[in-house]
Amino acid sequence: MNSSLLKYSVALYLCFLAIPIQAQQKPNVVVIVMDNLGWGEIGAYGGGLLRGSETPRLDAFANEGMKLLNFNVEPQCTPSRSALMTGRHPIRSGTTKVVWGLPYGLVGWEKTMAELFSDNGYATAMYGKWHLGDMKGRFPTDQGFDEWYGIANTTDESQYTSQTDFDQEVVEPPQIQEAIKGGTPKNIKEYNVETRKTIDGELTEKSIAFMQKQVKNKKPFFLYLPYTQMHLPTLPHPDFKGKSGNGEWADVLFEVDYRAGQIFDAIEDLKIKDNTIVIWMSENGPEEAPSWFGTAGYWRGFYFTALEGSLRTPFLIRWPNHIPAGSVTNEIVHITDIMPTLAGVAGYKVPQDRKIDGINQMPLFLGRTIKSDREGFPVYNGDNMFAYKWRNFKIHYYKHESMFDKPVKHNFPRIHDLLRDPKELYGIAGGNGTTGAQNLTWILPAVTKQVLKFQATLKEEPPILLGTPEPYNPKK
Repeated sequence: MNSSLLKYSVALYLCFLAIPIQAQQKPNVVVIVMDNLGWGEIGAYGGGLLRGSETPRLDAFANEGMKLLNFNVEPQCTPSRSALMTGRHPIRSGTTKVVWGLPYGLVGWEKTMAELFSDNGYATAMYGKWHLGDMKGRFPTDQGFDEWYGIANTTDESQYTSQTDFDQEVVEPPQIQEAIKGGTPKNIKEYNVETRKTIDGELTEKSIAFMQKQVKNKKPFFLYLPYTQMHLPTLPHPDFKGKSGNGEWADVLFEVDYRAGQIFDAIEDLKIKDNTIVIWMSENGPEEAPSWFGTAGYWRGFYFTALEGSLRTPFLIRWPNHIPAGSVTNEIVHITDIMPTLAGVAGYKVPQDRKIDGINQMPLFLGRTIKSDREGFPVYNGDNMFAYKWRNFKIHYYKHESMFDKPVKHNFPRIHDLLRDPKELYGIAGGNGTTGAQNLTWILPAVTKQVLKFQATLKEEPPILLGTPEPYNPKK
């Protein structure tokens, strides 16, 4: 054999050897999602001790990767989770609002991030709150997850059985459920105020066991861990009651930090830290309900509104040796961006047969650019566009200060410069008499172009309607 042929043969042999090694180099992905945890809760975003309990594990984690200062979500739970899973604005998916007792959720036609991971050879698991459908065909294990343990709907259901005159003949007691892909969910135990206190501990244990199993099997995994805290009723696990010395809310904050630390430690112990992307985030702004209200810190407002306190939430991402440690960005990132951002590094393909609103932000996360590819996004609250956020400006089309208020449409849109007016208190409406107001009416034609452009896509691909039955197939 001549030397050239020998070199070719050796190179070819090494290529074949490399195939299984490279296949194992797909990064594991862990997405931890908090429920209604506002901007101002953890220390890394100005909370922590000011909220009654330090958060040392999360604060340290924030310094190990990138901290986003302008990560934006949807105003309600179901829309945010829909946007995360599909990379699509909820107005497209019929998931624009939280409903009770009605058929709802992601239709089977929607392609979730879990399905994309699964199709690309990942083991997938979800432990926690779904809130994207509680009927056959719409459970997590119908939408790409190999296994699931948690609740189908919302945590306030845990109060049902202890409320006055609860009638289980009319409303079935809410359940913690378990399922595997292709199977029917099984009721494990009643979801009430007592099991509400312990569920996040269970979710953590199951998540760690799942990671251990996949590492043993040498299989890349996608772990989706949507915790139930800080959603009302915000009650700590018995092991954490009184830990902070500052009441139950601070006790829960103590627990939130501890649970995150358990996951971080497990990843470290399994020796997969360098090949695991970990995201820790919140999918909604803070609680506003009496006795359970949280804080948006620097911003103003609560969920169910279009205020910055509703839209901006904590987002931390770590991928050692890829995402620069200690990096911070104030560039706009939207929750729809997560699905396409992970596509490039995990190797799955973003669907091409439907409108995808998300943008690949991995270049920003990796430090290859300092600019986001996103300039703005529409803010829907239910089926109406309440606002449009563009660059450092926000246009409000409705006045809506609280989830308990009735929205009132402005006669003239209110324009806010979020750099000068972060609390959105001094809206400029073409010379409204506000002392020291900027004249920002040039923003209106610029943003109107973006609004019309987005609305045109809703005509090109008509939205799925809330309550659409299965099977759903879009009209050609």
